[in-house]
Amino acid sequence: MKTKKKQRRAPAERPGEILAAALSLFVEKGFAATRLDDVAVRAGLSKAAIYLYFEDKMALFQGVIRQTVTSNFGTVEALAKTHRGPVAELLPRLLEFMASRIEDTPLPSIAKLVIGESRAFPEIGRFYLDEVIGRGLPLFESLIARGIAQGEFRKVDPGLTVRSLIGPMLLAGVWKTVFEPIGGEKLDARALARHHADLMLHALRPS
Repeated sequence: MKTKKKQRRAPAERPGEILAAALSLFVEKGFAATRLDDVAVRAGLSKAAIYLYFEDKMALFQGVIRQTVTSNFGTVEALAKTHRGPVAELLPRLLEFMASRIEDTPLPSIAKLVIGESRAFPEIGRFYLDEVIGRGLPLFESLIARGIAQGEFRKVDPGLTVRSLIGPMLLAGVWKTVFEPIGGEKLDARALARHHADLMLHALRPS
């Protein structure tokens, strides 16, 4: 009886397979408890193969963040760059996009990991601060400033306004990863985004 040969995968597919395996293990076990040997087994590769693409476990975690979180910034930046109408029309679209990422991707689990692991591994928090928060806040602040300059919004502090704007989306992520699994009421992140956008736009209107 002939044995079925294992299908060989193209080298270009391997980084994605490694990142997918690492993400699932980081979510299940946390950063500290995840071993590269376990990642290799789950990815169906050798541990040596992982080192061809990632220097160490921290580099692998950073790769997971880049693939899962920062890749979405391309969409957000494109929406902001190409939008020519009122900023008030764009903010609800951006919040709903964020809500879709919370509902449909592992983004909330990544954020939870960063929060949980940053005290023991400060480099995780610093990387997220630079790569995610450091890109997202200035983008949204520039939109609020544009709305003020165009007379759409009253004069407010853009930095504080942005933190008020995205706060409920962070709550949605925490709720889905912490409270829903232990019996908390299911939260509709998209509905929350639409509701919050309506509240914010009313609050930002000039007197």
